[in-house]
Amino acid sequence: MVTSLNHHGLITRRLEGKVAIITGGASGIGASTARLFQQHGAKVVIADIQDELAHALCQDLGPDVTYARCDVSNEDDVRNTVDHVVATHGTLDIMFNNAGITGSVNTSIREMEKENMEKVLSINVVGAFLGAKHAARVMVPARKGSILFTSSVASLICVTPTHAYTASKHAVVGLTKSLGVELGQFGIRVNCISPYGVATPMTKKGSSMEEEFEELIARTANLKGVVVKAEDIAQAALFLASEESKYISGLNLVIDGGFSTVNPSLAILLDQGKA
Repeated sequence: MVTSLNHHGLITRRLEGKVAIITGGASGIGASTARLFQQHGAKVVIADIQDELAHALCQDLGPDVTYARCDVSNEDDVRNTVDHVVATHGTLDIMFNNAGITGSVNTSIREMEKENMEKVLSINVVGAFLGAKHAARVMVPARKGSILFTSSVASLICVTPTHAYTASKHAVVGLTKSLGVELGQFGIRVNCISPYGVATPMTKKGSSMEEEFEELIARTANLKGVVVKAEDIAQAALFLASEESKYISGLNLVIDGGFSTVNPSLAILLDQGKA
């Protein structure tokens, strides 16, 4: 069990008594976060459409983790999931809007289908909006809560044509800041996390080098000697969901080992000149 020590040397569970919904919680970053939140004392509801994966994860983690089938782009699903959680647990403390898809990768704007753009935005942006909307419906009267989003390093830097995905992740950062302004008046914190290079079923599927994804990321990473895992993103979500970040709101926490701060183009040319 993952725990931490307080200043008295005693074991603490950082989300003891909290109730959390994690969309896209059946796999990847969402599943790692569900596991970590449960280890730290939270009751977790996985909101997803991947039935088999979700049921297997719930069976593995025990009764404090349950599954609610939820298409995040369907407002009735989102509303019903939130209502069910509040009816069951009496509260909602953490809403982690993590569900997302990549859509078309390396597709020219000239060939990109309108339907692809609409599908990506409906899940990545509208789904995030709906999660926040119905979480706020519960959190505002309680005057407390933490709303989280998963964005991407694509909100800062573009390395390949993923037009719908990139646009959606910029929108998520904007939504985070806008909601932070409104909901801060009610004691609700709103933050997002922007990972780079995490090997998940979604990113591997979106890569043309599926078998070599981690090796490719390691070669192109700015920070060497470390391979980022879904568990590392879960640790960031734990921090932002816990009282340890009680005065942090409106933040886009970038977890990319400094990748977005570096433009390697000049260094590549200089190295070519040495050859």
